[in-house]
Amino acid sequence: MKTIQLRKAFPKSGYNPGASALKIHLWYLTSLLLFRSGLLPSSTLLVYILRLYGARIGKDVRIKPFIDIKYPWKLTVGDHSWLGSCMIENLAEVVIGNHVCVSQHAMLLTGNHNYSKSSFDLITAAVVLEDGVWIGAKATVCPGTRAKTHSILTVGSVATRDMDDYMIYQGNPARMKSRRIIE
Repeated sequence: MKTIQLRKAFPKSGYNPGASALKIHLWYLTSLLLFRSGLLPSSTLLVYILRLYGARIGKDVRIKPFIDIKYPWKLTVGDHSWLGSCMIENLAEVVIGNHVCVSQHAMLLTGNHNYSKSSFDLITAAVVLEDGVWIGAKATVCPGTRAKTHSILTVGSVATRDMDDYMIYQGNPARMKSRRIIE
């Protein structure tokens, strides 16, 4: 068995947070005080503040208190979508379509580490939720995943690869269970 020598630093080769250190720190304080604390329950004001930080958000979007968004300038949300008290760890772009629901305590992850290298390099890849997608409570969408139109990831499931349109996925890793019927 080979012994792995770990380095003290985790390289972020090529990684760019997309904003200045000042903007990142200001967002961190804003997020802590107004978003993650739940002190500001008004969806309209939360959307307004996210737009000030560079998020591209459509009309009639509902954002619930206690949401945790890493970088709003790497977030796009379409019209009539609903974001519960979820975590959007968007080291890369997160694109959320129209009429999408991301339920409570769901996680959208765009970063991971290469565990096959002793340097544990950072890997980032976008997450895309197309129109009509529903991400269930406590579900996780992993980096590089595309949830195609009207697909569903059920409660507590983990999507590690793309989800086909109008299909329901369940489990860890998530597997296709049935077709979504919309009346």
